[in-house]
Amino acid sequence: MQGLIGRRVLSGTAQSLLRQRCFSQVAQSEVLPDNGVATPKMPLFDYTPPPYTGPTADEILAQRKEYLSPSMFYFYNKPLNIVDGKRQYLFDESGRRYLDGFGGIATVSCGHCHPDVVEAIVNQTKRIQHSTILYLNHAIGDFAQALASKLPANLKVVFFTNSGTEANELAMLIARLYTGSHDIISLRNAYHGNAAGTMGATAQGNWKFNVIQSGVHHAVNPDPYRGVFGADGEKYANDVQDLIDFGTSGHVAGFMCEAIQGVGGIVELAQGYLPAVYNSVKKAGGLFIADEVQCGFARTGSNFWGFEGHGVVPDIVTMAKGIGNGIPLGAVVTTPEVAEVLTRRNYFNTFGGNPVCTAAGLAVLKVIEKEKLQDNAFVVGSYLKERLNALKDKYEHLGVLIGKGGFYGNVFRITPPLCFTKDDADFLVDAMDYTISKI
Repeated sequence: MQGLIGRRVLSGTAQSLLRQRCFSQVAQSEVLPDNGVATPKMPLFDYTPPPYTGPTADEILAQRKEYLSPSMFYFYNKPLNIVDGKRQYLFDESGRRYLDGFGGIATVSCGHCHPDVVEAIVNQTKRIQHSTILYLNHAIGDFAQALASKLPANLKVVFFTNSGTEANELAMLIARLYTGSHDIISLRNAYHGNAAGTMGATAQGNWKFNVIQSGVHHAVNPDPYRGVFGADGEKYANDVQDLIDFGTSGHVAGFMCEAIQGVGGIVELAQGYLPAVYNSVKKAGGLFIADEVQCGFARTGSNFWGFEGHGVVPDIVTMAKGIGNGIPLGAVVTTPEVAEVLTRRNYFNTFGGNPVCTAAGLAVLKVIEKEKLQDNAFVVGSYLKERLNALKDKYEHLGVLIGKGGFYGNVFRITPPLCFTKDDADFLVDAMDYTISKI
């Protein structure tokens, strides 16, 4: 992933140096180009951050280079120093405002520094920040109950973690224990994490180190735009059956996938794919694991969970990112029957389910419902899609737009906070139009 910065537009993208260069030009120029495309103007916003008195971007960059891992990369030749955030906007050290089209990698769901979420965190921190789930505290139970109410069928037993990687690692462990099988099937182009098991389930070479990664088979990606079978989901599903027949004993632990691939470029799965795969995996004794780390929590607008758009009910659901609006929080939700396997030995997570994080998670759920952010993601996301498709029609070298709600991409990536507005959508598209016009 790389970043895009249009004149105060902050978004994510794949390897596209051309777009990065052009969006930077927009940030630096106020000149009306020869073709008459006007310089985009930011929507008005009634907030001014307090003056920043901390170290400069250059000082922070030097500090990072000396004391932090060299594996930590950053966007832009001159990295941004983001010091303040409010709702769908970010502010740099000079007070300059940016529309956040990246959302902390689809993590900021309610908006930056939402007062209800901040209040819940502060109030719980003042009371007790951490003890252990070995003692009783109502915060973890309150959130687990509220979370279970958003899921279908008998998905109501919650294990809290600190991240999506942890959640997916636990889900893979549970599936293997429950079925007695080791083999798991995931998709090419998938991203599920960077620990021992999840790195195996991930199928993007730039996220995989040369270490032992066993027991995972990668099926052909059902990409309706670039895939070999177009939008025919059932043809892609045949590859999963072939993997079961020829690559395993005939029994598998599970199938893991995202309903919309996030790190893979916002790729929607072909319709008809998941129901067909679900049948094949069930016949092989496996569980269906829905990775909702990026597309869950109302991000698609049309549904609260991505899998709901495919007419299937998973056995295990993993989640993180938008669950806490930026708080380190993840979860695995499954049925009581499946959850029972972790009683065979001790399973424990020191920080998973601590009072501060679960209080934040409950506040996020309440804000999504109170402010109707799922409806907003659908309405504004649909409007954004219309405008982006119109832009595609204007410039013949632009490809098909992929995604829904607050989750769009295809080389570029748009995953803003769910509180973004139609005015924000207009600004975003106008900035892209302005940039492309200068190529």
